Amino acid sequence: MLYMAFHLGPTPYQGEGVSELLAPAWLRMSKVRITDESSEITRPGFGVFTLTMTSQQPLVLCWGIISTGGIATQFSKDLLIDPKTRDVHDIKHRIAAIGSRSVEKAQDFINTSLGGDKSIKAYGNYEDVYKDADVDVIYVATPHTYHYENALDAIKAKKHVLCEKPVTSNTAELRSLLAAAKEHDVFFMEAMWTRFQPLSLEFKKISDGGDLGLPVSIHADLSGNFHIESEDLGPKTRGRGSFGPWPLPIGAIMALYENPGNSQTKPHITGSILKTPITGVDRDTSFTLTFNESKLAAQAVLSCSINTDALEFGVIVRYEKGSIKVASPIYVPKSYVVQYFGEKGQIVKEETRFFEYVGRGMHYQADEVARCIQTGKKESALWGHEKSLLEMQIFDEVRKQGGYQLPPGVEKVV
Repeated sequence: MLYMAFHLGPTPYQGEGVSELLAPAWLRMSKVRITDESSEITRPGFGVFTLTMTSQQPLVLCWGIISTGGIATQFSKDLLIDPKTRDVHDIKHRIAAIGSRSVEKAQDFINTSLGGDKSIKAYGNYEDVYKDADVDVIYVATPHTYHYENALDAIKAKKHVLCEKPVTSNTAELRSLLAAAKEHDVFFMEAMWTRFQPLSLEFKKISDGGDLGLPVSIHADLSGNFHIESEDLGPKTRGRGSFGPWPLPIGAIMALYENPGNSQTKPHITGSILKTPITGVDRDTSFTLTFNESKLAAQAVLSCSINTDALEFGVIVRYEKGSIKVASPIYVPKSYVVQYFGEKGQIVKEETRFFEYVGRGMHYQADEVARCIQTGKKESALWGHEKSLLEMQIFDEVRKQGGYQLPPGVEKVV
């Protein structure tokens, strides 16, 4: 920002022993005195003009975090990383409040995860976080079966919301939240942090750039060998055991649904689910998304499991003239391999690129939230409401085809 302040007083240039007639023209016209904060331009007979150069100050976005689990820990630590480490200079983040089931738990979280920062308030409930006047935006980090009610309470308190994924238990809940966000005029976004990481941005450029041709197929997998008997994977807290939405953003939605050749045509969905007899949640889920209603004709085969290890490449996208292979784990991808094919399908060129940054990469979505709020946007252009709705519609259909029903009371809107 550049502005001028005028001080009409005696000119300090006069009487300093230099003849105006003998001085150079630029010196006769003005004298400049530069300080740390401003420049004084003195013109004889006119007075002192103070020219002040002020750089745009970064937006400081103040966060309220509800829940003190593992995902809240990772996100909170990423928020406090200096944005300059990722070449961000227009945004800063501050954590204003932590909400948990007790003040003691909230304070313990501040002490152990946030360095005991005394400026952060500890609350023994979520409601006080919503009411806190210092809080601009709420990060909902509770188990996803509680997302709907927690996010709705925050929205009704007229707070902007970043809600962890999966954003709700079904499409109906999400539609209700979006209607509430519109009514209360607040920003709302699902925390699909992978979409905002550097690798995903570069992946998108290559995928849509045309050098590889149109995409033909995608195989994406996110698996991990967990303790499937854990209560954390029970139906009342998790609602589903496997990590359904995560293979989608960097794979099917980014490369196929958003591809210019698809014209955002929704896919045909087929899916199956294998449940564990221990807790009754889904152990293995696989589904196919078929895009063939427009110029694009392609399939995405997606799978997730809680009792097998991840593959070396979590996402493989095959194109007419090449392929992109994204290394696991696909929720924090750090490298990909691009292969270019010759006329006979042989690899004629191969490029590997690595991406490094401080933290887990969750701060990129926070930067997106801040910029959207700063410019008055109610949703992100990269991961907007439409894509979250598509994601939930896919999973509703997969659950239906797989014969998997959520326990009574989990779905707040049906």
